[in-house]
Parts: sequence; structure tokens; C-alpha cells
Amino acid sequence: MGAPRIAVAVVTMGNRPAEVNALLESVAKQDVPPERIVVVGNGCPLPEFARRLSLPGEVTTVELDENLGCPGGRNAALDRLREFGDVDVVVDLDDDGLLVDADVLRRVRDLYAADERLGIVGFRIADEEGVTQQRHVPRIGNADPLRGGYVTGFLGGGHALRMAMLDEVGDWPAEFFFAHEETDLAWRAADAGWRILYAPELVLRHPRTSPARHAIYYRVNARNRVWLVRRRLPLPLVPVHLGVWVLLTLARIRSRAGLRAWCGGFVEGVREPAGERRPMRWRTVWRLTRLGRPPVI
Repeated sequence: MGAPRIAVAVVTMGNRPAEVNALLESVAKQDVPPERIVVVGNGCPLPEFARRLSLPGEVTTVELDENLGCPGGRNAALDRLREFGDVDVVVDLDDDGLLVDADVLRRVRDLYAADERLGIVGFRIADEEGVTQQRHVPRIGNADPLRGGYVTGFLGGGHALRMAMLDEVGDWPAEFFFAHEETDLAWRAADAGWRILYAPELVLRHPRTSPARHAIYYRVNARNRVWLVRRRLPLPLVPVHLGVWVLLTLARIRSRAGLRAWCGGFVEGVREPAGERRPMRWRTVWRLTRLGRPPVI
């Protein structure tokens, strides 16, 4: 097997032009350049990047007529990459992130070259001071952000996906728009026998933020969680998972407005179609549990 060919994909709403420029410049400094760079304008026009920033490889811009959310925008990048047909791995990066090291793409290439069943590689997200928030560590509890290994999930902000895996298990769940789309994809990948690796040496610098900064957070978080378990969990685990999650959520939400939005999203998740139901097998449930993340939490 030869070295996998890598593409970089960035989705932006056009409201962070300086950050996108900085991110693409950090991609240009990689010691292994990507074969292709795709920038998706999620409901916004895009400037010309290639010559102005001296970017390597083939640079393609995709301008969508409307904002399709994170998963919808990433699917648009995947569609374009499939049209080219010459990429094995796509690296997705948040538009306000930054690759602080010059060897990230080389390390990604080497990881995939060494393991043909490696489907997903998750990066470590660190803020401007090098600190990784606990919610960005793909393990339960007060886990060490510097401990890598096989895990059950990954972060949307910085990760790599094998195209062959996506061809087998399907792309991002576009209808989610925002929240839990990574888990849906991770569970499908795990159920198909693909491995998910957390590689903390691959760092994406990202401003310290809270997911609740998004106005739609509480509603879509609740709706998508219900959709997720309706789609992916064996039937006996659906009420268990939702029961544990409801109790944890009620203990955490401090805002009345947030609670109202969450309740509305929960009802929406129950009433609205969740999409194709393809529950994971029980042996996958056992494997995820052994890896430290039982799917009932």
C-alpha cells in the first residue's frame, strides 16, 4: 500500500476571514502538502485563496446557496473530492483553528499508512495557552488529554477520515445541522469494524469556547441526541440512554430559557422522523464499553 493521498477541507460561513487565512497559511507550512484543499462557503461567497496565500496542491472553492450546517457543508466538500477521485484521506479543520506544528499532515499520512482499518483520527484541541478543555477529551471522566489510543468518538474541530470508510458507512448526517453528528458517524464506523484513534500529538489550536454560544445549541442538542439514539442504539438501550441523559441534563442546565429550548428540542426529536434506523450490533456495544465509553452515557 502506498502513502495515502490527503486533502484538507474547511467549511466557513464567511464571518472569520482573518482566521481562515491564518488556518490556510498553517496548512501551507506543512512539510507534507495536501494533494487538494477544498474550502466550502456555507451560504456565503468566498475570496480567491490559492495565489494570494501561496497554497499547495489543487485549491477548490465551493459556494453553497444556503447554510447547511457543519455536516452539510462537510458533505459538500466530500462530494467535490469524490468527483476528483484522487484522495484517500480528508482532514477536516474548523475555520477558526490553526495547525501549530508543521508535521501534522505527515503524521496523519503515516498513521493511515500503518493501519488499513484505521477509519478516523481525532486531533487534540488546545486553546491559546495550550490547554485542552475536558469536554474535548474523547473519554469519560477526568481523562488525561495527552493520553492517546483507540476511543469511541472524535471531535469535529480537527480530525481525519478515510474516504473508503465513508464510502462504506455513509457521510455526515446533514439533517443534524449541528451537534452529535460526530457521534453518529463514529458509531457507524465502529459498527463496521473501523478503528477510531485519538492522537493528542496532532494539535489544532482553537479559541476557548462554550458550545452554548450558539443560539440554537439547547434545541438542536436535545433534538439530535434523541435522533441519534433512535437511529443507532439497540431498542432496549434507547430508554436507558435517554433516561440517564435527561437526569444529567436537568442537573446541569441553569437557564430557564435554555431549559425551554431543550424541552422543545426533545419533543421535536421524539415527534420528527429521525432518519434511517440502523442500530449497532450488540458486539459493537460491548466493544465501545470495553474502550471506556458505554453508549448508555
